[in-house]
Amino acid sequence: MNIVMAVNKVGVNCLIFGLLWLIRVSATFGNTVDDPEVQAQVTLFNAWIEGQIEYRELPGIVVGVVAGDDLVWTRAYGYANMESKRSMELNTRFRMASHSKLFTATAIMQLREENRLRLDDPVTDYLPWFAYQSAEEDAASITIEHLLTHSSGLPREFSSHWSDFDFPSAIKIRELMPERQAAFAPDVRWKYSNLAYTIAGMIVEEVSGLSWAEYLEANIFRPLGMQDSSVDEPDPLLAVGYGIRRPDSSREVFPFVDARGMAAATGLTSTVEDMAKFVSAQFRQGQRGENRLLSTASLREMHRVRMLESTWTSGQGIGFNVQRREGKLFVGHGGGYPGYTTNTTIQLDSKIGVIVLTNTNDSGPARIARELMDTVGQAVAAALKPEEEQSEWDPAWERFAGRYTSRNGESEVLVMDNRLVRINPWSTSLGEPLQLVPIGNDQFRYEWSTGGGPVGEVIRFEEIDGEVTRMYTGDSYSKRIR
Repeated sequence: MNIVMAVNKVGVNCLIFGLLWLIRVSATFGNTVDDPEVQAQVTLFNAWIEGQIEYRELPGIVVGVVAGDDLVWTRAYGYANMESKRSMELNTRFRMASHSKLFTATAIMQLREENRLRLDDPVTDYLPWFAYQSAEEDAASITIEHLLTHSSGLPREFSSHWSDFDFPSAIKIRELMPERQAAFAPDVRWKYSNLAYTIAGMIVEEVSGLSWAEYLEANIFRPLGMQDSSVDEPDPLLAVGYGIRRPDSSREVFPFVDARGMAAATGLTSTVEDMAKFVSAQFRQGQRGENRLLSTASLREMHRVRMLESTWTSGQGIGFNVQRREGKLFVGHGGGYPGYTTNTTIQLDSKIGVIVLTNTNDSGPARIARELMDTVGQAVAAALKPEEEQSEWDPAWERFAGRYTSRNGESEVLVMDNRLVRINPWSTSLGEPLQLVPIGNDQFRYEWSTGGGPVGEVIRFEEIDGEVTRMYTGDSYSKRIR
């Protein structure tokens, strides 16, 4: 449906009042639309984001919530062009900036699955001209994985392109690369680098024989049906990009900026609907083929932390930033380009993703994405979550409770609230009891919050003449002593 709402806004220099803001709305929910909590969280988020638009005088925003294979909720707010009053729409294009890196990393992983390269290969195996001024005399060679995990130590940028919008050509990068000075040797610390991903994109081109744009079209856009995405192409449906709000409430209007030789780091243009298709691809399992960009194994590698920040507050996968927040793991990426800031945040366990696209440099999309995830995203996840089957407690399991001993020490199996747990009675602290989750035939699965011990393995009990004599945990056993 489409809804037009008026939002009063203080105008430029406080001379224009009562400016009408158009809020174009489209929502597709499936069964979640009937969930009262989802509706409540949509109302809450809308009230907050409309306040952000009004009081921060933001031009426009498009958001989306992805659940599994579906874009389940999406809305467009404000203007794609403030001067012409062109409203934001769901097919409005945005410069996705550093989201491009996720596509470059995906391309590298696809080529690896085809056995055309390895992540531990030195960059010079594919780009013999690649040279730079090392931070240390005995520094190791930069590998492809170093590029993808921001652990190469290369400088963030190649030139002054963010200041003058004159991005270098591939030829210029190749010619002047030997003059670039690395800040660190490889693997010393996490250091974000657009230059590193520029080099990674050049490897894609060298190995595939295609330009980066051609590769994306054939191997990512087309398989996913991303028909509204492109690389560094002017588009009549592109939102106008605006700079930060000045003290007089005006904003600079930015021209279309071609990333040229750095397209693999920052040149992507897309929409909320196309980005939703890329998010959904992160949840698919199986071997690569059709709408599965990569195998399950490769996706897990991309989403796993490979390089930690020195503060250990977040980490870097292959392409994806990785964060743990309130016990939940999130992967994603942000982007900033002249006139555009964007964010995609994905919660893998619940298969929920949120997308925030804005056409200004001071909107704070990461904060918006977090609020969207914590409201609508989590409500959708709860609404779609199947009811957990509760294993019926069998009072006969009480016979397994008791003290067991092995050469590694003693353990106690207890009955707590109609469930079996296991503790170490000689530990200096109580800690977290281990769960014995019933799986049938008087067998249980060892579950714990961490990967310690034989987590995930089967626990079974040996009985002789009606008496429990041993507890087997995986392949090891303990004797019952009482």
